[in-house]
Amino acid sequence: MKIAYLVNTYPRASHTFIRREIQALERIGFTVQRLAMRSDRANLTDPADKAEDLHTEHLLEAGPVTLVLDALGWMAQRPLCSLRAVAQAWAMGVRAGARRKHLVYLIEAAQVARRCAQSGVQHLHAHFGTNPATVALLAQMLGGPRWSFTVHGPEEFDSPRALSLREKCAKASFVVAVSSFGRSQLCRWADLPDWPRLKVVHCGIETHRFPLPEPAPTKLRLVAIGRFSEQKGFPLLLEAVAHAVRHHPGLHLTLVGDGELRGEIEALIERLTLRRHVTLAGWLAEAEVRAALAGARALVLPSFAEGLPMVVMEALAAGRPVIGTAIAGMPELVTPDCGWLVPAGDCMALATAISQLADTPPDRLAAMGAAGRARVFARHDVNIEAVKLANLIRGVHLA
Repeated sequence: MKIAYLVNTYPRASHTFIRREIQALERIGFTVQRLAMRSDRANLTDPADKAEDLHTEHLLEAGPVTLVLDALGWMAQRPLCSLRAVAQAWAMGVRAGARRKHLVYLIEAAQVARRCAQSGVQHLHAHFGTNPATVALLAQMLGGPRWSFTVHGPEEFDSPRALSLREKCAKASFVVAVSSFGRSQLCRWADLPDWPRLKVVHCGIETHRFPLPEPAPTKLRLVAIGRFSEQKGFPLLLEAVAHAVRHHPGLHLTLVGDGELRGEIEALIERLTLRRHVTLAGWLAEAEVRAALAGARALVLPSFAEGLPMVVMEALAAGRPVIGTAIAGMPELVTPDCGWLVPAGDCMALATAISQLADTPPDRLAAMGAAGRARVFARHDVNIEAVKLANLIRGVHLA
């Protein structure tokens, strides 16, 4: 069966879970065409992401003139469908306060429908309930294949009305959430008759890449991984570290990632006199991330909003406990036997959890690592989760 994956920007350093999912589907016999609006190749460091970039068709690279002419040619052959799609795009644009942007999505959708038809694609799956799902919805209206999409959060749940989330849930063949919490948020906006088509398929890890871990380091080394954005809460983490180093002067934190708050984070490190205690590592390749986890006693994730972060799965698979916030899908994976959950936004609770980690004996840390590893292997094996998604896709076309 040939399917297409649709993502706005792909590949990206923070979207390796999509690549793993695609490759797992290919291992079980699917042919997957990668479609994206644009590339992030200038910021790619991982060789696997660079290779994936070469396998992805970036539609906007054709240029605006070619894109518009191809789309209008496709729509001219389907006048009634096109009129309905124009009305749909306009209505969704009015709701979002972005009419012009939704007309651009309409052009993109026509190009997606055209490419799917040319390539013999039978099903289109979009990642994220934002504009990729909008384009997929419009593409089907313009003669494209049946479609589905995966919702990660938190962005989709911040603006459900503007994103027409109810309408997308109604028109998609099925909708995937990456956690039970995510599905519950979809249920808030989907009509009750659509609830049975809201499914949970976890993002997955490649378990073979996580051999039995070495013991946790004796030094108090922490790692935090993610984009430097407001929702990740890294400035709060720095304040917690500033409190914790008073009692644990050997504490060191490595921040892996980058983003729009880098300047503010650098300034905060200076203001809190944490230069000796914090390293900014930038984005790292997958192998380097695993090495960073292996060299840490625990992962810290102080997020204010999340879906269910991949870095939590990777840390547990590496046999490292997690200190996180009790939000979204986090409590589904981080339980007391493998980590600590604290209230989001509570600096002192975060500092206390770091101190509790520092005081945890090595044998207890090893037991927590083993418990987390067993839990994530049972719930997030990418090959098992890909079969779930494959069965949903096949079910649509066998019905």
